[in-house]
Amino acid sequence: MKIRFVASDERVSGTVVVGIWEGKEPTAAARRWDEASGGALSRALAAPTRFKGKKDEFLPILAPPNVRATQILLAGLGGRQTLDARVMRDLGGNLLAQLNGAGETEATFALDLGAPLPVGEAEAAALLAFGAELRSYRFAKYRTREKPEKKPSLEELNVATADPAAAKRAHEPLRKTAEAAFFVRDLISEPANVIYPESLAREAEKLKDLGAIVEILDEGVIRRLGMGSLLGVAQGSARPPRLVVIEWRGGAQGEAPLAFVGKGVTFDTGGISIKPAAGMESMKTDMAGAAVTIGLLRLLAARRAKVNAVGVAGLVENMPSGTAQRPGDIVRSLSGQTIEVINTDAEGRLVLADALWYCQNRFKPRLMVDLATLTGAVVVALGHDRAGLFSNNEELAERLVAAGKATGEEVWRLPLAESYDREIDSDAADVKNVAGGREAGSIIGAQFLQRFVGGVPWAHLDIAGVAWSKKDAPTVPKGATGFGLTLLDRFVAAHYEAP
Repeated sequence: MKIRFVASDERVSGTVVVGIWEGKEPTAAARRWDEASGGALSRALAAPTRFKGKKDEFLPILAPPNVRATQILLAGLGGRQTLDARVMRDLGGNLLAQLNGAGETEATFALDLGAPLPVGEAEAAALLAFGAELRSYRFAKYRTREKPEKKPSLEELNVATADPAAAKRAHEPLRKTAEAAFFVRDLISEPANVIYPESLAREAEKLKDLGAIVEILDEGVIRRLGMGSLLGVAQGSARPPRLVVIEWRGGAQGEAPLAFVGKGVTFDTGGISIKPAAGMESMKTDMAGAAVTIGLLRLLAARRAKVNAVGVAGLVENMPSGTAQRPGDIVRSLSGQTIEVINTDAEGRLVLADALWYCQNRFKPRLMVDLATLTGAVVVALGHDRAGLFSNNEELAERLVAAGKATGEEVWRLPLAESYDREIDSDAADVKNVAGGREAGSIIGAQFLQRFVGGVPWAHLDIAGVAWSKKDAPTVPKGATGFGLTLLDRFVAAHYEAP
């Protein structure tokens, strides 16, 4: 799909889209097209329909013969007081779905709303286009046959605005964000016979082309370093593990970096504590935290972010075999702490234990944020609308919550406390990887990770419920979401980049 920013909506073909405020109040563009159509919009708005101008509402009108467009589509904007950047972005995504559903090939959105906007008109145009781009994602590379009606029909989306050049400039960084989101979604969508530790590491190496520094630690180096916790998870698989280290040096020389750490279990059978067969195919997505970490560093490099950042991703495959780790095994982590492995399906925290310690010990970061599809318990607690947030630092937690609200990738803070921590004290080792019962499972996972972060300001995002969606959202078609990419990019840009 081609996106263009144009100066006029008067010479259009296909569908012209105009906004309507809640309460059926036309925007300036809608009034202009109503006059051009001989009052067709006024008649449609006066008719007894369910269309009220609320968000996500659309009303198509067949254009009269004297109008160049084939159709006029009324798009609900909601109330003036609720119109913000997120609404504009979601409108773009919903609009794309509406146009594709109707089989349209070309459309022009007449942006003139005739009202002050919380962002400038150029930014509003860029956000609308950005939302449409994000919704346009498809993972169809393995489909050899597809019904025509299942394929997207829209070939060109024009956004008519007063200053197309300014809109194009505003859209450029958003375009890079969309490209990074597609990169992440592709990685998560690929099957485990395509994406495994070695191949995912090769994808990370491509960031060198953007100026990032990429280092891939192979199994020999990982073993020499003493990452027994990570190696224990990997030992049942024929696929050797990798540790990916990506540096982006866009800030002041010598300034401590921001650190992001991702869980990269490219397929998770559960190991000896094997999962049920039903739904196990979805465990190809257990590397979503690593994919987002790599994607974030890709985005920071692509937009030349004025910040120092490092991404670390522990990549393993968790398989049952004659060499697999057993329940009751004790491993020595990079930190020196010993871990009793009670359940081999609580493997992500074992991978992150070594990755977090390595990251904080080598880079001495200002802060660390890890992302992991860590627990099913967080899905029970929060469903599929929010990620779980745990943190040892109030300011860090508040900034992540704010970034989530601004981008639509929302998080909900859950507690950490000594009483939970005692649940993972082991009789045989320093710590065990699960508690005795099933209560507070996501909190227990976070308490385990906290033992490997030292005194660094740290946050853990449990994205198990939001990494994959079974239904469409305004800017995310069902499938891999890439959750965390725009949240963390906003978090970095808002608080840590040099002016």
